[in-house]
Amino acid sequence: MSLLEICQWIQDTPIGTSIRESVWVFPIVEGTHVLALALSVGTLLMVDLRLTGFIMRDRRVSEVSKQIVPWSLAGFIIMFITGTLLFWCQAVKAYSSVYFRIKLAALLLAGINALVFEFRTRRTIVSWDTAPVPPWRVQMAGYAGMILWACVIAAGRTMAYNF
Repeated sequence: MSLLEICQWIQDTPIGTSIRESVWVFPIVEGTHVLALALSVGTLLMVDLRLTGFIMRDRRVSEVSKQIVPWSLAGFIIMFITGTLLFWCQAVKAYSSVYFRIKLAALLLAGINALVFEFRTRRTIVSWDTAPVPPWRVQMAGYAGMILWACVIAAGRTMAYNF
């Protein structure tokens, strides 16, 4: 069974068909996806801007992160669930879309950036937590996060308008 056939099967399940054909469910799922994206990425942007030293220079990175990341995670969970439902009802179109592939690649790279930050860069937070402008490697994690999430959003929105 090819990947395209699997996507066709996913899309043709009763859940996929009912989401796609519903007058209300699809727009509600898509609207919720966009709102969760704003919550997740909007709050992550605050952390990334602090990591780059652009905002909240007088606050510890750990303090900013502790207050904001739970909101980002909540938004990401909702975004992941709704994104899965959107894929479920349009899997064949997504499979055929270059923008979907770009979005997935950017999501993967954003995830890798976050994991590297959490498991390597954050280990040294004691030495740069209070710095108005953190070290170069910390700033690069912030810049990478902003660029990758901008790519995810641009590819996702472009994909939606090309279906």
